[in-house]
Amino acid sequence: MRFQLLGPLALADGPDTVVLQPSKPANLLAALLLNANSTVSAGYLQRAVWGEEQPATAKAALQTCVLRLRRLFAKHGVTGTAIEAVPGGYRIVAGPPTLDLLAYRDQVRRATAMDHDPEAELYTLRDALSLWQGALLANVRSAVLHRDEVPRLAEERLRVVERVCDLLLGLGRCGEALVDLWTATRVYPGHERFHEQLIEALYRSGRQSQALAEYRRVKDFLREELGVDPSPSLRRLELSILRGEDLGPVGQAALAAPAPGQAAPVVSASAEAVGSGSASGAVVSRVVWGETVPQPDAEPPGSEPAPAPGPDLASAPDAVPAPDLAPGPGPATIPTLVTAPALMSAPAPVTVPAPAPVTVPPGAATGAPSAAGACAPSVDAGVGPVPGVPHFTGRAAEAEAMAARLTAPPSTGPADHRALAVVVSGAPGIGKSALAQHVARQVGDAFPAGRLLVRMTRGDGEPRTAGEVSAALADALGATGEGRALLILDDVVDADQVRPLLTPGGPPGPGPGLAVVVTSRMGLGGLIATHGGWVQRLTAFTEAESYGLLLAALGAERVEAEPEAAHRLTAVCGHFPAALRILTARLLTRPALLLADAVDWLGDDPLARLTLTDSPGHSVTGLFDRALDRLDPRLSQAFTHLAQGPPELLADGGPEHEGPVPEAVREQLADAGLLEDGPPGPYRIHGLLRAHVRRTARIRDRRTEKV
Repeated sequence: MRFQLLGPLALADGPDTVVLQPSKPANLLAALLLNANSTVSAGYLQRAVWGEEQPATAKAALQTCVLRLRRLFAKHGVTGTAIEAVPGGYRIVAGPPTLDLLAYRDQVRRATAMDHDPEAELYTLRDALSLWQGALLANVRSAVLHRDEVPRLAEERLRVVERVCDLLLGLGRCGEALVDLWTATRVYPGHERFHEQLIEALYRSGRQSQALAEYRRVKDFLREELGVDPSPSLRRLELSILRGEDLGPVGQAALAAPAPGQAAPVVSASAEAVGSGSASGAVVSRVVWGETVPQPDAEPPGSEPAPAPGPDLASAPDAVPAPDLAPGPGPATIPTLVTAPALMSAPAPVTVPAPAPVTVPPGAATGAPSAAGACAPSVDAGVGPVPGVPHFTGRAAEAEAMAARLTAPPSTGPADHRALAVVVSGAPGIGKSALAQHVARQVGDAFPAGRLLVRMTRGDGEPRTAGEVSAALADALGATGEGRALLILDDVVDADQVRPLLTPGGPPGPGPGLAVVVTSRMGLGGLIATHGGWVQRLTAFTEAESYGLLLAALGAERVEAEPEAAHRLTAVCGHFPAALRILTARLLTRPALLLADAVDWLGDDPLARLTLTDSPGHSVTGLFDRALDRLDPRLSQAFTHLAQGPPELLADGGPEHEGPVPEAVREQLADAGLLEDGPPGPYRIHGLLRAHVRRTARIRDRRTEKV
């Protein structure tokens, strides 16, 4: 039995093929096969199956969908391939014999190794292209997959078609190349490389007038549709044709395939991709023959495409618009989507975006230290220099205490692990990351070997493995100079994720003076017990700190003109740093809005309005949802019960008619940062978090969507 993805989703057994009907199990199967042999997170699968607007019961329904898919396998006699439930999601194991996508990529890899024999390479690539059987996933009704996965697959195919045409031109078989290129240029009118190949093939075939007519056609298209000029290479080709010059033999560059992992130039007709207004700004796409290299800001397979949680929303208002503080590529280009049928054997429509540029910071590949003395970043692994936190406010006592700890002489702890300096813990959005980064910048002189921020979770909230982080740190720390270095392990999920990094088997440090700061929503008491360290537990701002944040963000003139309204705004936000940061960002975009009017506007529905309309991932509700999604389902259910019930539920006894919530459960919720210390009573729930849970419950109760 063989799965077919390169066309309609189907099951093939020899000459017999069963095209699956559009259904939720088909969506699930496509999502798993597109990321075969990798763990796909449950959150991403839910969106792939139901879309961005998921039913309240999506988590439970996903398990039902998996069961239905397993029954479908049994019905069609699929053996040897199973859907495995793994921590955090599901995985399907496949190989080239059982999945056409993997067979295609395997063929392209083999062709890459045949650069010494163009004829053999051409034959192998054409054999690979024959696996495409029509429009990609035409029977899969998943907007997420067609948005995130189909364009990447179509781009892989375009690169191979482009290579085939280069090989035909290099072998002098221009007539054969014309057959493919006439179709390619009409299907993808903005793809300049195809036009360049077509014009060259026409001219080499003795059809000069047609070559010039084709140049004029593409020039008119680019100017009328995109407002740009043809690329320099196209203009040079036109000039050579006008002069009647001999183009000479096709160079060896056209016949030499890029080595695996080597960047291949891709000319994009996207106006947005051309910053200068000319199509000459060719976008460089890191496309490996046979596989697409994920872009630094793109969502990895198996991950959720929702906005990245990034570091905790912190005390600094200016940091709000940046979802990821780690240095990354330059400004992302927005590709123009070209919808057209696939080439040759795939005449049905596919959507192909121009690829995004990949920018690798200097020294990132080698781990060389930057000019500022910070260790060089490893972008893909979430490792980079510690960024600054502009206009940091509040936390004066905590910052002073942390700075004193970090600048103290390193302790001589046990030989089997490195000393853990500080653990910064607290609720999501309380400002842990901002505090750690602010203090790290303050004490930079004490760490001449550099300071590194290490993101311990991916953009979708899935934890990175210790081995993955250790490999990235080995390069960065191994290239540092003499003296101490500082690591901030940001957003740690649990103690087991960190312990391997604090042992001799962890990343090589620049010496015994390596200092480690951990930020986590969890208390990590077990880590403190085994590795020592000092805990800084953060709570909500004081009233004075909240007011100071408004002053820093909005300016003294605006805030001091309405001091009473400013204090009321901080109260509506519950003195919660994340809420205050979002509020100040919104107020900065509306400079004429009086603070008194903002109080009424915000008070009507604070949860709905504490969000950035142009960046929905920056919202109080999204922040709380991501935190609750990390909980064990039983703990999440217990917390919902506590938040919906009276405050007395948090007491040791609890109301007689409700019954007590076990102390162990309350302790775990407090350790996860969802319960704060009293008074009244031993615990309390922040007002915004309680309101969010109750609001979510009301919305869930109103939903009647059938899953």
